Order: sequence, then C-alpha cells, then structure tokens
Amino acid sequence: MADQKKDSGKDGRTGSRTGPDTSLWQRLERPAAAPRASLTLERIGAVAVEIADAEGFAAVTMRRLATELGVAPMAAYRHVSGKDDLWALMAERVATEMRIPDEVTQWREVLRAFGLLTRDAMLRHPWVGQLPTHLFVLTPGRLAIAERQLAALDGLGLDEDTMMVAFRTVSAFAHGAGQSEVALREWTESAGWSSGDETRMGLAPQMMYLMDTGRYPTYQRYGQRATRKDDATWAFETGLDCVLDGIAARLGI
Repeated sequence: MADQKKDSGKDGRTGSRTGPDTSLWQRLERPAAAPRASLTLERIGAVAVEIADAEGFAAVTMRRLATELGVAPMAAYRHVSGKDDLWALMAERVATEMRIPDEVTQWREVLRAFGLLTRDAMLRHPWVGQLPTHLFVLTPGRLAIAERQLAALDGLGLDEDTMMVAFRTVSAFAHGAGQSEVALREWTESAGWSSGDETRMGLAPQMMYLMDTGRYPTYQRYGQRATRKDDATWAFETGLDCVLDGIAARLGI
C-alpha cells in the first residue's frame, strides 16, 4: 500500500467525486453511472482477494491491483479512497461466503455454524487474520452475520449486552483458533514439513531433551498416548462445543 501516499491527501483520502463523507457501502449500492464499466467496487474487492490468496496479504498494493485490473492506479483511487476501503472490500468479499443455511434456526446451531464457517474462511484465505481491522471493520456482510446470530439469541430472555457477549465469545474462539491453525500450517510448511509425523521428527531433538528433564510428565503422557494430534477439525469442533456448552450453562439457555 506504500504507493498510496503519492496520490492521497493529507488525511489519506483522494479527491473522490462523491466526497470523503460518502460511505463506501452507499457507493457500492448506488447504480453505476456507466453500467458497462468493467471497474467496479465488487471487481476491485474480488481481484484483491485473488491476489492475497495466491501471494499473501503483503502483495496487495494499489499499484499491483491496478495492474491486475488493467487500469491506471489513479483509476482505482477514484473508486477506493485508500487502504481502509480496500481492506473493507476484502473483508466484505470473505463475509459473503459465510452464509448460514436458512433452515438453521436454533441458537446453538446458528452460532456453531458461524464458528465452522469462520474456520473454513480463514483456511481458504489465510491472510484474513492479518487484516488490521479483521474483527471490527463494518461491512454489510459482516453486519448480516452478526444480525443472524443476535436474532437467533433474541427471545431467550437475554438482555442485549449478554446476547452480544455470547456472539463475540464464539467469534473470539473461532478467529483465535483459526488463526493459530493457519500460523502452525505456515510455520511447518516454511520448515519443509508436510505432515504431523515430519514435524514431530523435526522437533524430536528439542522434545527429547525437554521430556528427559522430567519436568513435564503430563505433557509427556499426552505425547505418548494422544491419538488425535493431527486432527485439527476434531480439535476445533470439540473446542467450539465446549464454548457453546459454557454459554448454555452460564446463561441457562
């Protein structure tokens, strides 16, 4: 995004024809002046996501984006006022993939589906956790996700603050566990290990020394007896169910 500074004003915005106070989402929903124009906010978001998926978050710059879109950098700046808009479009693109089926209505199943969809999205788009505002940026799709979960919790005797805590607790677990899984995958790949067995072999010298100290008997028993060390899906779903069990027990729902 470094090349943005050349073209943006003092406050990081460009001279958009719609003005700095016009919401990105207002512009997204407004009919295009030229219906056949190939450069749209949707296309900009889609191409930015494609670049990040293929090459990582750092590869997404306004100059690179303009190249992929086949336009001059200033043409892209006329649509997005800077990196915050671009990140928001990328977050929105991912959010639209996270659709909970209409037939899922019970609060626990709605929140569980959201947790699973969050993990799936983070594994497909590993850069999501690197977005500076990945938990808080406001987009229509992200608000729709929140609305769906709050609506599922509504009518259960909870006040609005408690409903939001329940939603955010599941969100925090899903994002944290998903980001940890992505980080572990990237770390093992960077070390040249393609499986759990290869990883354990690579770490064996360090692990053997630590276990031989006798200071970690419970962890050593885990290492010797655990049968699901490499089952990340089972670990995530079990953790998610524990969170949901806790919410149900604590709130009596």
